[in-house]
Amino acid sequence: MSLLVPETGLLFWMLLAFGVVFFVLAKYGWPVIVGMVEKRSDFINESVRVAEEAKLQLDNIKATSDAIINEARQKQMEILQQAAEMKEKMIEDAKTKAAAEAEKIIESARISIQKEKNEAMKDVRSQVVSLSLDIAEKVVRQKLSDQKEQVTLIEKLMDEVSIS
Repeated sequence: MSLLVPETGLLFWMLLAFGVVFFVLAKYGWPVIVGMVEKRSDFINESVRVAEEAKLQLDNIKATSDAIINEARQKQMEILQQAAEMKEKMIEDAKTKAAAEAEKIIESARISIQKEKNEAMKDVRSQVVSLSLDIAEKVVRQKLSDQKEQVTLIEKLMDEVSIS
């Protein structure tokens, strides 16, 4: 049991050593340790505050960027819609112009065809008149008494004219 209960002298020196160490720590060690802990606590609190501010700024920036992106998408949609409308208008204008131009070309072709037809008719008439005069002249020159001979002569002359 003597191991469990220390002697009085040993107890006195243990208490005295503990008191001196406690006094030295209380006087010089704990204020430094407590100061460091408080500094560290202040640093951590300041870091947390700065992190929260940074998070708020980041949230604001994200909200702003989302708004800008949405606005850009809206403008993009408006521009695409305007481009589609312009495309449709240009196509419609081109169709209208093409139809008008085609109508002009068709009308011009009709007029040209009519002119050529009239000229061809004039040529045919003048040739018919010329041929008729030639035939009549030849018929008159020949003094044919018989109508059958006249018809034969006219048919012969018509064949000659058709061949040439």
